[in-house]
Amino acid sequence: MTVTLAPDVPGLAEAARLLAKGELVAFPTETVYGLGGDARSDRAVARIFEAKGRPSFNPLIVHLPDLETIERLAEVGPKARDLAQAFWPGPLTLVLPLRDGSGISPLVSAGLPTVAVRVPAHPLAQSLLRAFGGPIAAPSANPSGRVSPTRADHVLEGLSGRIAAVLDGGPCAVGLESTIVMADPEPVLLRPGGLPVEALEAALGAPLAIGGDAGRPTSPGQLASHYAPNAALRLNATLPEPGEVLVGFGPVKGAMALSVSGDLVEAAARLFHVLREADRLAGPGGRIAFAPIPETGLGLAINDRLRRAAAPH
Repeated sequence: MTVTLAPDVPGLAEAARLLAKGELVAFPTETVYGLGGDARSDRAVARIFEAKGRPSFNPLIVHLPDLETIERLAEVGPKARDLAQAFWPGPLTLVLPLRDGSGISPLVSAGLPTVAVRVPAHPLAQSLLRAFGGPIAAPSANPSGRVSPTRADHVLEGLSGRIAAVLDGGPCAVGLESTIVMADPEPVLLRPGGLPVEALEAALGAPLAIGGDAGRPTSPGQLASHYAPNAALRLNATLPEPGEVLVGFGPVKGAMALSVSGDLVEAAARLFHVLREADRLAGPGGRIAFAPIPETGLGLAINDRLRRAAAPH
């Protein structure tokens, strides 16, 4: 049975106790809800893969409360440090070389010599990390390949009975997973996300190269088919075809909308919730169409998620 914990001192204490026992606890970050387990425990990390049905070659993100604690387990190069100081805490994940004796389970990094790390900004995530006192491995708290959760009830829809608890912190503010970058020696974007690429390039003073391999991921979120609803998806639609649920954006009106005003921040925050609602409305064997989204700012990450959701699965 999966219990729902309140976002208070007793709830945090129980969440930390469960994690210390090797159990799994879902918790909110500013991006999406994460499925947390002790990143030092092979058994806890294996349970994450089991609960999600996630391929074991797909690495996980490790969450820690600050840069100082990250430096104990990973080597932070000069460009990574610049980005960390500019954007942490926040929706940025950095892929860094693991230190010898880091104590991180090799299952976390899928056997790679690097580890993906993040300092979340959500106050409840910060409180949990400090109450637990260790690194928490946490992919999105949903069955692998399915729509990411931005509310506690989304977590329960997919993982109820598979995990010990969910810490209910309300809706996530950003609503898209973190942007993932390998910063040194030369910065490479591995996954667009909740931090716009333009902001990263401005901080670096240089453009980001694009990297990643869907066949052999070097960071989370690179599988070609991901974030998928049950319904088939069609993108860049301005009118619905017969039997389709149209999701609007800006001037394109639909049965529901990511943002009536064309606000990309609002669209990002609503994406996964709207995708779930459209999937329910479409029903078994249904189809969903999405209005065009600009390929700028957060639109880059929104389109990335939509293309992966629309890929064959």
